[in-house]
Amino acid sequence: MGKRYLEHTKEIIMNMGPQHPSTHGVLRIKLWLDGETVVKSEPIIGYLHRGIEKLAEFRTYTQFMPITDRLDYVSAASNNLAWVQAVEKLMGIEVPRRAEFIRVIITELMRIANHLVWLGTQANDIGAVTVLLYCFREREEILDIFEMFCGARLTLNAFRIGGLAHDIPPGFKERVKDFIERFPKYIDDYERLLSENRIWLQRTKNVGIISAEDAIDLGLSGPSLRGSGVKWDIRKSNPYSVYDELEFDIPTGEIGDVYDRYKVRIEEMRQSVRIIKQALEMMPEGEIRAKVPRIIKPPPGEVYHSIEAPKGELGFYIVSDGSTMPYRVKIRAPSFVNLQSLSKMIEGHLVADIVAIIGSIDIVLGEVDR
Repeated sequence: MGKRYLEHTKEIIMNMGPQHPSTHGVLRIKLWLDGETVVKSEPIIGYLHRGIEKLAEFRTYTQFMPITDRLDYVSAASNNLAWVQAVEKLMGIEVPRRAEFIRVIITELMRIANHLVWLGTQANDIGAVTVLLYCFREREEILDIFEMFCGARLTLNAFRIGGLAHDIPPGFKERVKDFIERFPKYIDDYERLLSENRIWLQRTKNVGIISAEDAIDLGLSGPSLRGSGVKWDIRKSNPYSVYDELEFDIPTGEIGDVYDRYKVRIEEMRQSVRIIKQALEMMPEGEIRAKVPRIIKPPPGEVYHSIEAPKGELGFYIVSDGSTMPYRVKIRAPSFVNLQSLSKMIEGHLVADIVAIIGSIDIVLGEVDR
């Protein structure tokens, strides 16, 4: 009787989210299940839509800057950088070298802070609470540095078109040096807790595999792409700011599972430390802002500029009609594009694996929905 019943059961349709704590925001995933195995899935977005691209078209280029902070709010400085560099490209502005090096220091610290939030929450989702406490301890130090630089901790509004609003304060370089000298030891601690932990290995090895070919076809970027073995980083392929003067490596994975994406982000934090050390040594004296008009009015035209944000390729496409406000703005958000790989990754896995796989993509719904 029991056997006959099982043979005639149908697939179960279940919703995961949008209130689920492990969907990293208001994400809803519609699941078709055979028992606990995922047969098919459909991510459903739009619960956080704020119309940011349309807001940009009703604000001046400078007024839109704080709104970029609200895209990926875990990596606010990276959003600032992509926006100001797109406008500077449109206007042909050359930024002073001192400002470029300071921007690199801030955005690489932001990359480390982003990966610490990712690692802590990913470990917590899988059951390792200690790592969350460790990661947020170090992130707090980075936020203290941001506060020292611009008075803000989360949404920085740190840069300006043409450079920076303010120069670094006294003692800033020494504080950053102190942190990056100590930080590699903390990374070693994270790895000692996780890299050979048998529970971590069972939850991440051969889970959520996406091949290099599929990753490229789906438009993945950032650690999600490099975890599949694709050596692609905009800081190397299309260098911006002063990255072409700095030495760093591009870490990659092998098979593209959750574990590979973890290892890539761990190594990226080490490479960010390398970059910051070089930037501190090479930073010259001088101006921190180019001479730009008081009222920003780019000439009519269009531009696309992208950077290597912590989650992948973040790009701004701007159409200017010559006025003080952009005619059109389109944002190429890495979380939005990377999310489309989720269905491919979770097919055939158990419901419990979905939590680890979603976390490994590192999405923030603020830039998925926009």
